[in-house]
Amino acid sequence: MQLIHIDLEKCNCSQACIRACPVKAITQQPNSEYPEIDHNRCIGCGSCLGVCQAGAVSYHSSVEETLELLKSGEEVAAIVDPSISGEFPDITDYRKFVEMIRTLGFAHVNEVSFGVDLVAREYQKLFSNFKGKYYVTSNCPSVVSYVEKYFPEMINNLSPIVTPMTATAMVVRKKFGENLKVVFIGPCLSAKDEAHRHEGPGKVDVALTFHELRELFAKFNIKESTVEYSDFDQPIGYLGSLYPLSHGILDAANLNGSTLESNIFTTDGKNNMMEAIEEFNDGPEAIKKHFNIFYDEGCLMGPGTSQSSKKFLRQSLVVDFAKKRLKSFDKKLWEENMAIYGELDLSRTFKKDDQRLEMPSEEKIEEILKSVGKTITEKAACSACGFRSCRDFAISVSQGLSKSETCLTWSLKNKQDYIKTLKNNNERLRKKQQEFEENEKLLKTENQKIKVKSETVSSLLQSLPSAAVIVDDKFKVIESNKAFINILGEDAEMINDVIPGLIGADLKTLLPYNVYNLFGYVMQKDENIIGRDVNYHEGLLNISVFSLKPNKIVGAVFRDMYVAEVRQEEIINRVSEVIDENLKMVQQIAFSLGEGASKTEKMLNSIIETYKKIKKTE
Repeated sequence: MQLIHIDLEKCNCSQACIRACPVKAITQQPNSEYPEIDHNRCIGCGSCLGVCQAGAVSYHSSVEETLELLKSGEEVAAIVDPSISGEFPDITDYRKFVEMIRTLGFAHVNEVSFGVDLVAREYQKLFSNFKGKYYVTSNCPSVVSYVEKYFPEMINNLSPIVTPMTATAMVVRKKFGENLKVVFIGPCLSAKDEAHRHEGPGKVDVALTFHELRELFAKFNIKESTVEYSDFDQPIGYLGSLYPLSHGILDAANLNGSTLESNIFTTDGKNNMMEAIEEFNDGPEAIKKHFNIFYDEGCLMGPGTSQSSKKFLRQSLVVDFAKKRLKSFDKKLWEENMAIYGELDLSRTFKKDDQRLEMPSEEKIEEILKSVGKTITEKAACSACGFRSCRDFAISVSQGLSKSETCLTWSLKNKQDYIKTLKNNNERLRKKQQEFEENEKLLKTENQKIKVKSETVSSLLQSLPSAAVIVDDKFKVIESNKAFINILGEDAEMINDVIPGLIGADLKTLLPYNVYNLFGYVMQKDENIIGRDVNYHEGLLNISVFSLKPNKIVGAVFRDMYVAEVRQEEIINRVSEVIDENLKMVQQIAFSLGEGASKTEKMLNSIIETYKKIKKTE
């Protein structure tokens, strides 16, 4: 059975459950965002439940199992842990509480406190005649599981006595029949695992927590105000009512003597439990004491109880309940019952379930400690990671059970360093952004200038009476004027209607090979061609091709040699005027296309000189 479950949809990855787990059964693998549970390592302590603020950690619910059992037609008995007196202060009379349980459908309701009395008597025998062998009590299932999994060499020192829950199951089956179904109700989460460890008379079919019992009361709207009085079924417990207190089992066994006389140490709580087991394992012959150990603070504060931290109020309620019961307690009947059920076999055995991992070398431990800024000494520990020492933490990291990020001091330092780095990066980014904005402004200004220059180039080309065209290295038209389109003829004029200026048109489709080949020569050789006469259709063209940007852009001027002299003169005058008045502008335009103004001037002057020569020859 998988006792603990993590709802990944609720999980906020706080790692609180990882830090709380005493045996690191909950881990976060390097490539995983969420924690994972190794159920083989879990001891059912429930420490992970109360620390998860997101409510992502839950335990196996036995509510439906209980309801199915009650509906089955089988005879079912409820055996109730004596810590009810501390858990249900809201119920004023325990007899009402008993009737509320009966109303759920239980045929019998018995106290586990009588089972405590039977078990206590066995401890009295064991500890009084131990013959030099010291024991650890086995009443707490989490303690037993911890020893079996992490100190298996100690299982011979676990007291070979069943838990009060198991003993009570034996009692009710002896009284009501072997086929009786038994449901335990108590504060302990690990009792759910303990219930499955036994067969026969000691078997517990279902273990319910007090929290689950409240859930059942709410489901069927069962309240104290709606039920009558009802008492527990016999046999009734005696001092076993004190069992919720850590030393209660010793009180019931009459073993809780003075400090000088007692040979038993009692301790509870996660860290105290772990330290006690370790010290006992190091050498019980040096301590010379039996250990009475509970994982929680007795059974008062178990993970199956309501979330209340009023420990001393609960202790007071338990003691008051026991006193009240003893005022009218029938001790003679109790002694008779102890004799009847004293013949039950309350012995048990344990099994080794070694979950220990290989210990890393001292060098590896020191390496991990240094990586998180710690020293090798075990005293250097804040315990915020959930470990009792930095050394334990380093061992867990080496074994793959924890991550370096689990160390809060290291994580906080890294976080602070990260924040500092982030601030510095943000400041650099802010400066870069300012530089970008300034560059953007400059680019906008330059783009505006380029736009003006481009418009000027277009205007200048369109104002030239001679045909002019500019193409790129793919022989695609960058710019052309109306005169060029007129030379090409009607097909070009139709294209111009769709694509003004023939921009993007392929020059190879517009001119014959002997013409566009001149462009290829200039593009490849980066050498200008001046005044080349070329036959075109039925006319004669004088072509000058110039490299405007080496191997990238070329421009050409076409002159129709059959144009009248007047027009030739007009062209000479207008071009001269352009040169005289706009030389500076032409230089800027040519520069934007990748060539100095001298080439542009040379191109335009060649046009003038050519026309002058033609004029003289004619």
